[in-house]
Amino acid sequence: MTAYAIANLHPDAELHDEVLAYMERVQSTLDPYGGRFLVHGAPRREVREGSWPGGLVLVAFPSYDHARAWYDSAPYQALLPLRTRHMPGDLLLVDGVPEGYDPATTAAGLRRDR
Repeated sequence: MTAYAIANLHPDAELHDEVLAYMERVQSTLDPYGGRFLVHGAPRREVREGSWPGGLVLVAFPSYDHARAWYDSAPYQALLPLRTRHMPGDLLLVDGVPEGYDPATTAAGLRRDR
């Protein structure tokens, strides 16, 4: 089942050279784990509910184990400070839903279990 790394990052108006170096090198850390960018920064976006300060990054992985192994890998951990020193944010790893997922079925199960 596909898993995702989702980040809400808060870049400065001018990106630091270390952040640019991070951007230039991050894909090479994703490749061994099948990671691919689906959204990177989302310059065109429309917040319809709540607030969303910062930039959105969404990376897909073949599985949660792949996502976790990427984040914990020595190459990514060595690269990560280039971003975090200059661009704070939040990042989470999440499982996706299986093919054919139906939220009505989930709701029915939740009603039954109440």
